[in-house]
Amino acid sequence: MEIRELNEGDLGSLIKLYEQLDGRNGDFAVEDARTIWMDEIKGNPNIKYFGAVEDTAEGQKVVSTCFCAIIPNLTRLGGAICFVENVVTDEAFRKQGLGKKVMEKAIEFAREKNCYKVILESGAWRTEAHQFYRNLGFDDGAKKSFLLKLKEY
Repeated sequence: MEIRELNEGDLGSLIKLYEQLDGRNGDFAVEDARTIWMDEIKGNPNIKYFGAVEDTAEGQKVVSTCFCAIIPNLTRLGGAICFVENVVTDEAFRKQGLGKKVMEKAIEFAREKNCYKVILESGAWRTEAHQFYRNLGFDDGAKKSFLLKLKEY
């Protein structure tokens, strides 16, 4: 098992894993993901996808992942903010510490980018995930998040 930054070659496996996130990725095609990757993600030093990748007979498979975006900031002496989203581990690979390793990779990236904090959102109903985040040191009582949905999927 390798914990690493994901790349364009991982997109098929990543999109398949996202089907387990919340069931809302629907018929999102790898070709559409590739367009976004090439236009918006590849080459942007402030956006990273990290994952646990396993070698299988069919090739490499992403079994755990998270997405990070570094947001420049003009407060906190210019300390940036790292936003983490889309944290998911394949059902067959849960409880093995892979999610923790992937999140640690994201936190390491945030430190390298001089972030003063890492924030993430999690579905209100995902109580098991909330305990996972608390165990990583996240404080769910420090801030209140508000969400304005611009599209419904």
